[in-house]
Amino acid sequence: MFDAHSHWQDERLDAVRDGIAAVMTGLGVQGVVVDGSGVEDWGAVAALAHRHAWVLPSFGVHPWYVKEQPADWQERLVAMLDAFPQAGVGEIGLDRWIENADVDQQRHFFISQLEVAAAQNRPVSIHCLRAFGLLEEELRLRSRTPRGFLLHSYGGPPEMVPSFVKLGGYFSISPYFFHERKSRQLEAFRSVVPLERLLIETDAPDMWPPEHLNPHPLTDATGGPINDPRNLVWMYRQVAMLRGMAEEELRETVNANFRRWWFAERS
Repeated sequence: MFDAHSHWQDERLDAVRDGIAAVMTGLGVQGVVVDGSGVEDWGAVAALAHRHAWVLPSFGVHPWYVKEQPADWQERLVAMLDAFPQAGVGEIGLDRWIENADVDQQRHFFISQLEVAAAQNRPVSIHCLRAFGLLEEELRLRSRTPRGFLLHSYGGPPEMVPSFVKLGGYFSISPYFFHERKSRQLEAFRSVVPLERLLIETDAPDMWPPEHLNPHPLTDATGGPINDPRNLVWMYRQVAMLRGMAEEELRETVNANFRRWWFAERS
């Protein structure tokens, strides 16, 4: 199994990280993409990659944090990618949902990071909220890495899926989509997202499953719910049922999809 998107470096996992990491390979996990959010956490992502062979590091500036980055952020990004030849670029993106969003600044960061990824043929992980039209436009206009890009926790219009597919998109489903209020997003993954473009993520410690379905309930230091990375196993089971497939068949399919995206392997 592969987890296409997570944030293992998040401090909310500090108390449980080592214990969970010790069992990951025993659960059948081959790789976990750990996405950075900005210069301030890239070092923590790198440390995890040095410590665990199954950690696949990704370095990027999340649209929520573009205002906080130092002037030399792009030079630092290139340096991190040079240090990790198989690293991805992410989490990057566009977000009109956040308060006081500076979309022009987000676009600058997004385009700059797309260009770096394209020049180095790196996998890309994209965050998008309430900006899918703009995202589609920017992807059409810009150079893109030949291996494609991931729209993580895709919650955009189902009718835009074919357009993103033509541009090279993959789509990952997260545990949060099994909440009742996310039925529209869940249906898109049931019947609209092509099987050959489907990936699975936890987004841990965010995007936790519904309480009544959660096999690994977990809370942070303040008592708030967080997502246990071990829920990846549960996700594969749930998505297999969602797609009406045997779990082993789904695992083989998603494994091939992931390798085609991340490692640029042909299935």
